[in-house]
Amino acid sequence: MKIYVVSATDSSEFTRLKWSFTRSTVIALDAEWKPQRSSTSSFPTVTLLQVACRLGHNSDDVSDVFLIDLTSIHLPSVWELLNDMFVSPDVMKLGFRFKQDLVYLSSTFTQNGCEGGFQEVKQYLDIMSIYNHLQHKRFGRKAPKDIKSLAAICKEMLDISLSKELQCSDWSHRPLTEEQKLYAATDAHCLLQIFDVFKANLVEGITVLDPTEINVGLKGILTGSDYTGKIVMVKLCKATDVIRGMSENGQNIANGVVSRKTTLNTMPMDENLLKIVRKYGERILLKESDRLPKNSKKKTRKRISLSTVNTNKQLLCSEDWQGPPPWDSSFGGDGCPKFLLDVMVEGLAKHLRCVGIDAAVPLSKKPDSRELLDQAYKEKRVLLTRDTKLLRHQDLAKNQIYRVKSLLKNEQLLEVIEIFQLKISGNQLMSRCTKCNGKFIQKPLSIEEAIEAAKGFQRIPSCLFHKNLEFWQCMNCHQLYWEGTQYHNAVQKFMDVCKLSEVNKMSL
Repeated sequence: MKIYVVSATDSSEFTRLKWSFTRSTVIALDAEWKPQRSSTSSFPTVTLLQVACRLGHNSDDVSDVFLIDLTSIHLPSVWELLNDMFVSPDVMKLGFRFKQDLVYLSSTFTQNGCEGGFQEVKQYLDIMSIYNHLQHKRFGRKAPKDIKSLAAICKEMLDISLSKELQCSDWSHRPLTEEQKLYAATDAHCLLQIFDVFKANLVEGITVLDPTEINVGLKGILTGSDYTGKIVMVKLCKATDVIRGMSENGQNIANGVVSRKTTLNTMPMDENLLKIVRKYGERILLKESDRLPKNSKKKTRKRISLSTVNTNKQLLCSEDWQGPPPWDSSFGGDGCPKFLLDVMVEGLAKHLRCVGIDAAVPLSKKPDSRELLDQAYKEKRVLLTRDTKLLRHQDLAKNQIYRVKSLLKNEQLLEVIEIFQLKISGNQLMSRCTKCNGKFIQKPLSIEEAIEAAKGFQRIPSCLFHKNLEFWQCMNCHQLYWEGTQYHNAVQKFMDVCKLSEVNKMSL
């Protein structure tokens, strides 16, 4: 894929975007915005729209990904082009729960002089819906009912790990980092790749209509000699298809709305895409209620008591660490830093373990606030979280709760190291089990000892048998580790993140 950042309508990137729209029959869509507090009474402002275009009909064709910078580009100038693409009957649009994105997009454009924003997206396929359909087709009633994330579907279908670490980063800040650009482009491009996997399965089983039934008039469909309930329902469905066809030619009679015909000069879809769109295509249509933020839908607003205001002020004041930590010798601790991390910062737990810090997770899968505080108190740990609600318990667990402010795991690690003045040395790296937080055995195992220890528990690749490697075993969960490529890459990564000196590096 090739990535283009579109920030002005007089740029070569915008010219390429317009050209790609005329050469694409499949386009994937995604959007990014700055996260905001749930209590706000307005929609977030979309700052980036990702558009991945498949140039041609085949999966091997070139794909362009456009990152449209909505903070820089003149929105009224790009509105018509985007709206034409949204409603074009010749372009299949792919998304992952894109309706929310469309609501926010419509609000953003409306606030910037584009009256009405966006009303609909035609010929739309939701990757989540198609995935669930194929799961049901494969497993029947026994199909798993869990709701998959895009990252999970991407891993299952493409065997690609789609990191969501940057999802909550500040998308309003400019310039975007290279990591943000790659993340945003990959989010849209992977939808094309997943659809390529789905495509063959979707085409299979689609019954080709009898040519005599195609383009039958509405009157012909509704009139006939057979009036049984089942046949009437089938005929009504066909009548609906005719009405939908009329709508796509610019005569939308639903809700009294007449929409104009698109002026986008695009390529026609191939036969297989037409089959898929006819059977699985959806239409996103925004209602008036969709355009109202949830908070503004409520007729009454709760009065905020003085005590609540005071509590909120205390929350803001207690976000900073006010030590000393519970492992301090003055509290009867052993001087070794120990943390408990809730689900909101569980990724940070592995990073802390990689640099040799004791980082535990809750004992139960869904602990309440009291359970978290009790565990932290009993084990003399500081509870790390991003949940501001937990800070209300500071009076019950003084010097035992810290709210992590950073969003990215590397930055969170550096924040915790700085706040708690942790001393990290090279010989601490990779000294804890990343799986369970346990310590390694004192003496390394030989290959023969490792094979014996792994029997019935873990498989050691045969390619390691003739290498002079040392194996280490976790004393808690008995997981085996060895100093392979992954180990050395991890050591180098945390050397760089923690900016460890060459002296420490040589002591490994």
